[in-house]
Amino acid sequence: MGDYCPETRCANLLPCAQHSKVTKRELEAGDQDDLISFKGCLLGAGNPLLDISANVGQELLDKYGLKLNNAILAEEVHRPLFEELVNNYQVDYIAGGATQNSIRVAQWMLQEPEATGYIGCIGKDAFGRTLRECATRDGVTLHYLEDEKEATGTCACVIKDKERSLVANLAAANKYVKEHHDSPVIQAVVQAARVIYSAGFFLTVSPSTAHALGAHCAATNKIFSINLSAPFITQFFTEPLLTAITYCDLCLGMSLKPSLLVKSRVTRTRLWQGLQARLPVCQRRTSLDPAW
Repeated sequence: MGDYCPETRCANLLPCAQHSKVTKRELEAGDQDDLISFKGCLLGAGNPLLDISANVGQELLDKYGLKLNNAILAEEVHRPLFEELVNNYQVDYIAGGATQNSIRVAQWMLQEPEATGYIGCIGKDAFGRTLRECATRDGVTLHYLEDEKEATGTCACVIKDKERSLVANLAAANKYVKEHHDSPVIQAVVQAARVIYSAGFFLTVSPSTAHALGAHCAATNKIFSINLSAPFITQFFTEPLLTAITYCDLCLGMSLKPSLLVKSRVTRTRLWQGLQARLPVCQRRTSLDPAW
């Protein structure tokens, strides 16, 4: 089969006498300035964590009361877990945090330098440098806020039989402030983005930032997406989540998470009101912007 004419709705094979006589090879070798640029098109906002990943046995899960296919915030009882993993297991260090992981995958899929960006807070320490190196190596443009006092956040990722349990120690990730989002540098990044994504975990840290990003997308007809992330987000951070959904074009969740969110009548009512508030914006976006 030959290549088709690039003209929209044209079914002619190349070369097309009606629109163009160029070949696919000539098109690919053409002026690169005419191609759509995805630079800075996707922005993520979340809790940057250095993942400490290891395969473990059931005894470690039992020791710290961990369940597979679950994610929790570290409590005092979990503090020794991180050191135990580093000392007793073969670990991998990965640029992590739910949103940052999604942005890294998107960067790999887009295959264009500087297509994605990410904001969040890390510490000024060795783990922070490792985290920055890992994420930069994956091609993500980083806009970290650095906290002078708090250590870089970490996430114990314990794996058993290809299933995992996550224990997040937010540390510096918990120190993100909206003033960083409001700064001229970050505002330029926000303005340049066409899609903004955040995991629900970020609502535990800076809901005002997540809501500001959503409001920006609603006002400028951009795409805003949020993930329900974990059962405890829908159960204990319901109000900031419902506010975020008010601005949301795409809300992601699996199995138990959505059902927990709509468990009560009051929550169902709020959710429906949020969707109704967002509906006019969704209706205006009847087709993708030509820039896409």
